[in-house]
Amino acid sequence: MPAKKKPNAKPLSGAALIKEVSRRIRLARSRWDDHNNAACRAEREKALALYETLSDTEREKVPQVLRVWLRYRSEKYFGDHRTPPGGGKR
Repeated sequence: MPAKKKPNAKPLSGAALIKEVSRRIRLARSRWDDHNNAACRAEREKALALYETLSDTEREKVPQVLRVWLRYRSEKYFGDHRTPPGGGKR
């Protein structure tokens, strides 16, 4: 049985939020390298949701390599123009 998650009383902010965004992007990239697209898509969506909450100055603090992967490279493979997962199964 998995461990129970502790409820967070306070949402992340500041340096902790930047660190969490970076961690999630790195995790999505590692899932991508493992060819695990479903897990990569899930982590990418979580990272993108957190990234959208950052201010412009906070976004600058996320390493550029991670920002590029999240916003541009991964958009090529996971964007709205792509066929949604699970559509081609027979």
